[in-house]
Amino acid sequence: MHAEFRQEEVLELWFPDSGHQATNESHAAFWQERMQGGMDARICERFADVTLAAARGGLDHWAENHYGRLALILVLDQFSRSLWRDRSEAFGQDIKATRLALEGIENGHYAALKNAWEKQFYLIAILHCEGPDHLARSERAVAMNEELVEKDALPHLDRYKELAVAQSKRMRDVIARFGRHSHRNPILGRVSTPEEEDYIAGGDFPHVQKGAPARDSA
Repeated sequence: MHAEFRQEEVLELWFPDSGHQATNESHAAFWQERMQGGMDARICERFADVTLAAARGGLDHWAENHYGRLALILVLDQFSRSLWRDRSEAFGQDIKATRLALEGIENGHYAALKNAWEKQFYLIAILHCEGPDHLARSERAVAMNEELVEKDALPHLDRYKELAVAQSKRMRDVIARFGRHSHRNPILGRVSTPEEEDYIAGGDFPHVQKGAPARDSA
């Protein structure tokens, strides 16, 4: 157990009290920073040891409460992608993060979270994790996302609500088409099908904004 690592520090970094939810523009900037690699430097400088500890099971006790579980999901699913950017280790914690998310949905931890953008990271983890049940999980995540933005998102964040649902559907559609996140194939040393080769060459991935470099956040 790593008593020196505090879940509050993870949450304060990821969800700053900055008023990002005030407008569509500021909330879009909040998401862009997290989904396009903008947190990489801070995570690598300040949270490398936390990420390693979580990957080794040293922070499993965080999941005993709802915000601790969210912090652990963030470290396993998001911080791993920053610390091990463009390496296979970036995806090594996906199964554990998804199990924590699914368990949290069942035990009430998901429902206990205050804000829609906090709950969103449960669904992102579920969409990220490859596996034999990936499409079924993706369909569930899309449905939950639609319900989330309808019931919990702030009314004035209409652009955020539209993009959040569209993004989850795009990720679901990739899994329906290929059965996996094909853009990971080169990193994981997997052989791509001809159709996947065309998809990868096109570079139009759900996690990459058009015109942005392909930084893997998916």
